[in-house]
Amino acid sequence: MFRNLLIADSGSGHVEEMVRMLQDIPSLKSARVNVLHVVPEQAKSEADDHRSSAEVMLKEAIDRMGLNSGNVNLMVRDGDAKQTVLKVAEEVNSDLIVMGSRGLGRLQSILANSTSQYVFQLSTRPMLLVRDDLYVRHVNRVMVTVDGTGVGDDAIRVACELVREIPGGTLIGIHVTRQDISPTRGGRSKADDVLDAAVQRARGYGIELQPIHVTGSDIGRTVCRAAQEAKADLLVIASQDRRPLVARGLVDLDKLLGGSVSDYIRVHAPTPVLLVREPERN
Repeated sequence: MFRNLLIADSGSGHVEEMVRMLQDIPSLKSARVNVLHVVPEQAKSEADDHRSSAEVMLKEAIDRMGLNSGNVNLMVRDGDAKQTVLKVAEEVNSDLIVMGSRGLGRLQSILANSTSQYVFQLSTRPMLLVRDDLYVRHVNRVMVTVDGTGVGDDAIRVACELVREIPGGTLIGIHVTRQDISPTRGGRSKADDVLDAAVQRARGYGIELQPIHVTGSDIGRTVCRAAQEAKADLLVIASQDRRPLVARGLVDLDKLLGGSVSDYIRVHAPTPVLLVREPERN
């Protein structure tokens, strides 16, 4: 599963609580953890003071999160937080980025210069987003979106690997269609086939997936409502890379291309969101 984490947090919100609870999962407890704090560009004397206090703050955070100091790499870097998180993720080759989020919508994120939104848009690495206004619970009930795509299968694999290490853990697979699908002659619909394939895939990992098919005109809203009703502790979603090549270097333009299901869920989900991204292809 995840062996090399990057925790990039401003020191506020519930990221520390989430990381502490993830320590209950054996493979995550033994993972290498990189804890990053970025010192913004400022006068040299102020930067030196900030850097010194940041090192103390990170050491205190390690204790609060219950991390094994032998597995932790403390990192204090100067620069722009958005660019630095992406750069460090590549540098340490992290397989999971953990960040806090204020839960801002797309336009608000642009105006507020949101770091988590920027990284969410541009990183091809899995991300765990923990909103500041959420009550974080121990992970027991995991919900995963099922869409029948390759990256959707990756999300199922990640969810299964998590649940497999949780005693009594439950995995719920949700497939949403915008309208009821008429069954074929055999009384089955395409949604049935997609969910059956997900059930079989989960069984291949030793997990029984509880399938749910829901209809709704707004897929993101429907997924969030289902997660609330299922009392999910973690929502695992897949997101294909939507960015046209020409827009990959134009972040603000990319953000204005329109909303997406993953954007809505990032802002409105009643639980932390683990985003599994489609690997970048040449």
